Amino acid sequence: MKKTLVLVIMILTSNLVDAQFVKEKSLNVQIGYGLSAPNNSVGEIVDDGFFAQGELVLKVTSWFELRPYAGLILTNSNGKDLNDNPTDEKAESKAFLLGGKSRVRAPIPWVAPYIEIGIGTSIGKFETFTTFNNIDKSGIIYHIPFSLGLELGRNNNVDLGFTYYFQPSVEQYVGAFAVGITFPLNN
Repeated sequence: MKKTLVLVIMILTSNLVDAQFVKEKSLNVQIGYGLSAPNNSVGEIVDDGFFAQGELVLKVTSWFELRPYAGLILTNSNGKDLNDNPTDEKAESKAFLLGGKSRVRAPIPWVAPYIEIGIGTSIGKFETFTTFNNIDKSGIIYHIPFSLGLELGRNNNVDLGFTYYFQPSVEQYVGAFAVGITFPLNN
Protein backbone atom coordinates (compact mmCIF):
# COMPACT_ATOMS: atom_id res chain seq x y z
CA MET A 1 0.00 0.00 0.00
CA LYS A 2 2.88 2.34 0.82
CA LYS A 3 4.45 1.73 -2.59
CA THR A 4 1.14 2.50 -4.32
CA LEU A 5 0.79 5.78 -2.44
CA VAL A 6 4.37 6.79 -3.37
CA LEU A 7 3.67 5.93 -7.03
CA VAL A 8 0.47 8.02 -7.04
CA ILE A 9 2.28 11.00 -5.49
CA MET A 10 5.06 10.71 -8.07
CA ILE A 11 2.55 10.68 -10.92
CA LEU A 12 0.65 13.68 -9.56
CA THR A 13 3.80 15.73 -9.07
CA SER A 14 5.13 14.83 -12.50
CA ASN A 15 3.42 17.90 -13.97
CA LEU A 16 5.87 20.06 -12.01
CA VAL A 17 8.71 18.71 -14.13
CA ASP A 18 8.88 20.31 -17.56
CA ALA A 19 9.85 17.14 -19.39
CA GLN A 20 10.67 17.26 -23.09
CA PHE A 21 8.59 14.20 -23.93
CA VAL A 22 5.30 16.00 -23.13
CA LYS A 23 4.11 17.70 -26.33
CA GLU A 24 0.91 19.36 -25.06
CA LYS A 25 -0.84 19.90 -21.73
CA SER A 26 -4.56 20.27 -21.22
CA LEU A 27 -7.23 19.86 -18.55
CA ASN A 28 -10.13 17.41 -18.88
CA VAL A 29 -13.23 17.86 -16.69
CA GLN A 30 -15.81 15.05 -16.51
CA ILE A 31 -19.21 14.68 -14.88
CA GLY A 32 -21.50 11.68 -14.97
CA TYR A 33 -23.91 9.13 -13.58
CA GLY A 34 -22.05 7.12 -10.94
CA LEU A 35 -22.63 3.45 -10.15
CA SER A 36 -21.33 0.92 -7.64
CA ALA A 37 -21.80 -2.83 -7.55
CA PRO A 38 -20.47 -5.76 -5.52
CA ASN A 39 -18.14 -8.31 -7.07
CA ASN A 40 -20.35 -11.16 -5.76
CA SER A 41 -24.04 -11.05 -4.91
CA VAL A 42 -27.12 -13.24 -5.04
CA GLY A 43 -29.28 -10.54 -6.63
CA GLU A 44 -28.40 -8.17 -9.40
CA ILE A 45 -27.79 -4.93 -7.54
CA VAL A 46 -26.29 -1.65 -8.67
CA ASP A 47 -26.38 1.44 -6.51
CA ASP A 48 -26.35 4.81 -8.24
CA GLY A 49 -25.17 8.33 -7.59
CA PHE A 50 -22.83 11.07 -8.79
CA PHE A 51 -19.39 11.11 -10.41
CA ALA A 52 -17.02 14.03 -11.15
CA GLN A 53 -13.36 14.03 -12.13
CA GLY A 54 -10.58 16.31 -13.33
CA GLU A 55 -7.52 15.12 -15.26
CA LEU A 56 -4.27 16.78 -16.30
CA VAL A 57 -3.68 15.53 -19.85
CA LEU A 58 -0.01 15.12 -20.77
CA LYS A 59 0.10 14.33 -24.48
CA VAL A 60 3.23 12.33 -25.32
CA THR A 61 2.31 11.42 -28.92
CA SER A 62 -0.83 11.66 -31.03
CA TRP A 63 -1.89 8.22 -29.77
CA PHE A 64 -0.55 8.08 -26.16
CA GLU A 65 -1.33 10.29 -23.12
CA LEU A 66 -0.54 10.24 -19.40
CA ARG A 67 -3.40 11.40 -17.16
CA PRO A 68 -3.01 12.12 -13.44
CA TYR A 69 -6.53 12.53 -12.01
CA ALA A 70 -8.57 13.54 -8.98
CA GLY A 71 -12.26 12.72 -8.70
CA LEU A 72 -15.28 12.04 -6.54
CA ILE A 73 -17.79 9.16 -6.49
CA LEU A 74 -20.91 9.21 -4.30
CA THR A 75 -23.36 6.28 -4.47
CA ASN A 76 -26.29 5.27 -2.25
CA SER A 77 -28.48 2.20 -2.03
CA ASN A 78 -32.22 2.54 -2.51
CA GLY A 79 -32.91 -0.94 -1.03
CA LYS A 80 -33.94 -2.43 -4.40
CA ASP A 81 -32.29 -4.61 -7.02
CA LEU A 82 -32.31 -4.05 -10.78
CA ASN A 83 -35.72 -5.74 -11.06
CA ASP A 84 -37.17 -3.33 -8.47
CA ASN A 85 -37.41 -6.06 -5.81
CA PRO A 86 -36.48 -5.22 -2.20
CA THR A 87 -33.01 -6.38 -1.14
CA ASP A 88 -30.69 -6.12 1.85
CA GLU A 89 -27.61 -6.27 -0.37
CA LYS A 90 -25.76 -3.08 -1.21
CA ALA A 91 -22.45 -1.68 -2.42
CA GLU A 92 -22.00 1.97 -1.51
CA SER A 93 -19.00 4.24 -2.02
CA LYS A 94 -18.42 7.78 -0.89
CA ALA A 95 -14.84 8.42 -1.95
CA PHE A 96 -12.26 10.80 -3.29
CA LEU A 97 -10.33 9.21 -6.20
CA LEU A 98 -6.67 9.97 -6.86
CA GLY A 99 -4.21 8.36 -9.26
CA GLY A 100 -2.72 8.14 -12.71
CA LYS A 101 -3.77 6.52 -15.99
CA SER A 102 -2.35 6.07 -19.43
CA ARG A 103 -4.57 6.40 -22.50
CA VAL A 104 -4.04 4.77 -25.86
CA ARG A 105 -6.21 6.31 -28.56
CA ALA A 106 -6.70 6.13 -32.30
CA PRO A 107 -5.54 9.55 -33.62
CA ILE A 108 -8.60 10.09 -35.79
CA PRO A 109 -10.30 13.51 -36.14
CA TRP A 110 -13.99 13.76 -35.09
CA VAL A 111 -14.29 10.24 -33.56
CA ALA A 112 -11.28 8.72 -31.77
CA PRO A 113 -11.83 5.54 -29.71
CA TYR A 114 -9.65 5.06 -26.62
CA ILE A 115 -8.80 2.68 -23.79
CA GLU A 116 -7.24 3.60 -20.43
CA ILE A 117 -5.67 1.74 -17.52
CA GLY A 118 -3.76 2.83 -14.43
CA ILE A 119 -3.52 2.67 -10.67
CA GLY A 120 -4.85 4.88 -7.92
CA THR A 121 -6.22 5.24 -4.45
CA SER A 122 -9.72 5.76 -3.07
CA ILE A 123 -10.12 7.72 0.16
CA GLY A 124 -13.49 7.50 1.89
CA LYS A 125 -16.19 5.14 3.16
CA PHE A 126 -17.05 1.82 1.51
CA GLU A 127 -19.88 -0.60 2.34
CA THR A 128 -20.36 -3.97 0.65
CA PHE A 129 -23.14 -6.03 2.24
CA THR A 130 -24.07 -9.20 0.34
CA THR A 131 -24.66 -12.86 1.13
CA PHE A 132 -20.92 -13.38 0.57
CA ASN A 133 -19.40 -10.21 2.09
CA ASN A 134 -19.94 -7.95 5.07
CA ILE A 135 -17.50 -5.08 4.59
CA ASP A 136 -17.79 -1.66 6.21
CA LYS A 137 -14.49 0.14 5.74
CA SER A 138 -13.29 3.72 5.97
CA GLY A 139 -9.89 4.98 4.95
CA ILE A 140 -7.52 4.55 2.03
CA ILE A 141 -7.68 1.64 -0.42
CA TYR A 142 -6.17 1.08 -3.83
CA HIS A 143 -8.12 0.82 -7.06
CA ILE A 144 -7.46 -0.05 -10.68
CA PRO A 145 -9.04 2.38 -13.17
CA PHE A 146 -10.17 1.14 -16.58
CA SER A 147 -12.00 3.17 -19.23
CA LEU A 148 -13.42 2.81 -22.73
CA GLY A 149 -14.79 5.68 -24.76
CA LEU A 150 -14.73 8.09 -27.64
CA GLU A 151 -13.13 11.49 -28.10
CA LEU A 152 -15.45 13.55 -30.30
CA GLY A 153 -15.10 16.77 -32.29
CA ARG A 154 -12.63 18.24 -34.75
CA ASN A 155 -9.95 18.50 -32.03
CA ASN A 156 -11.23 15.52 -30.02
CA ASN A 157 -12.07 17.81 -27.10
CA VAL A 158 -15.35 16.17 -26.05
CA ASP A 159 -15.02 12.90 -24.15
CA LEU A 160 -17.84 10.34 -23.90
CA GLY A 161 -17.07 7.12 -22.07
CA PHE A 162 -17.49 4.42 -19.47
CA THR A 163 -15.01 4.56 -16.62
CA TYR A 164 -14.58 1.91 -13.91
CA TYR A 165 -12.53 1.69 -10.72
CA PHE A 166 -12.05 -1.86 -9.46
CA GLN A 167 -11.63 -1.91 -5.65
CA PRO A 168 -10.58 -5.47 -4.72
CA SER A 169 -10.03 -4.84 -0.99
CA VAL A 170 -13.73 -3.96 -0.48
CA GLU A 171 -15.09 -6.49 -3.03
CA GLN A 172 -16.80 -3.90 -5.24
CA TYR A 173 -16.31 -1.74 -8.29
CA VAL A 174 -17.51 1.76 -9.02
CA GLY A 175 -17.95 3.39 -12.36
CA ALA A 176 -19.69 6.01 -14.38
CA PHE A 177 -21.10 6.96 -17.70
CA ALA A 178 -19.40 10.32 -18.06
CA VAL A 179 -19.15 13.28 -20.41
CA GLY A 180 -16.04 15.45 -20.40
CA ILE A 181 -14.58 18.53 -22.03
CA THR A 182 -10.87 19.15 -22.60
CA PHE A 183 -9.39 22.66 -22.33
CA PRO A 184 -5.86 23.31 -23.66
CA LEU A 185 -3.42 24.89 -21.19
CA ASN A 186 -1.12 27.65 -22.42
CA ASN A 187 2.57 26.98 -21.88
